[in-house]
Amino acid sequence: MTISWIQAAILGLFACLCSNSCMAGQAVGNYTIGRPLVGGLICGLILGNIQLGIACGVAMQLVYIALVTPGGTVSADVRAISYIGIPLAMVAISSQGLNPLGGSAANLAKSVGTLVGTVGTVLYYAVATMNLVWQSFGWKDVHNGKLDKLTAVNFGWPWISHAIFSFLPTMLFTYYGATAVIALRNALPMDGVAMMTLFTVGGMLPCVGIAILLRQIIGKAVDFIPFLVGFTLAASLHLNLVSVTVISLLFAVIMYEVEMAKESGPHDGLTSEGPTDDNEEDI
Repeated sequence: MTISWIQAAILGLFACLCSNSCMAGQAVGNYTIGRPLVGGLICGLILGNIQLGIACGVAMQLVYIALVTPGGTVSADVRAISYIGIPLAMVAISSQGLNPLGGSAANLAKSVGTLVGTVGTVLYYAVATMNLVWQSFGWKDVHNGKLDKLTAVNFGWPWISHAIFSFLPTMLFTYYGATAVIALRNALPMDGVAMMTLFTVGGMLPCVGIAILLRQIIGKAVDFIPFLVGFTLAASLHLNLVSVTVISLLFAVIMYEVEMAKESGPHDGLTSEGPTDDNEEDI
């Protein structure tokens, strides 16, 4: 598999769309097409291998499942993960002749995505820094009473930032990076130390993503029980994710009904002095 200039340019365009609020917006851009799970499908369509693209996207989504940007702090950039990491992972898996649905392919994809995600952080802050220039233009327009020019500050000038630090890097990384990946394939054998290290590290990365997610939503030790039940059902009964999700939904409905019953107060037939005779049998 190779990546042409046209394909690289389209990948660069999507890298801009998933981070530029003046186009796709935060909901559709950053939180939808920017996520590896959706980005894998888009990369598969662009590169002509939907199955491989989705497989790479699913593998990388596990690592970055808890990725958030509190206060603008970014540990990894989704635009680089989805539109640089996934295409390069697809090239690496294809050049190695791995089964797209196999464990080795998934581990290799996770490793590539992690490496690129760190590079994307630099691009993210570069865009944010250059956007400060356009903000200074906006403040001058406000002081001068030229409020009609603020549209260019919000929806025009930022395209220059994204063209320099999103479009061009993505296009260059994917085009020349694919050649480098193929060259590494020829230099590093599958059973060598370097490749086996990538596979091993990639296999452990989902644990990091899941651990970060659990750290955010678990407040006490007893909160682990619902997650352990899900893993137990999958391991002992060999249920797939859809079946486990349906069972978890049933537990969620039961817990919701119990909480609503607690908030509704005491039973209608109960008073502060105890149950009445009329409702004694019901109780």
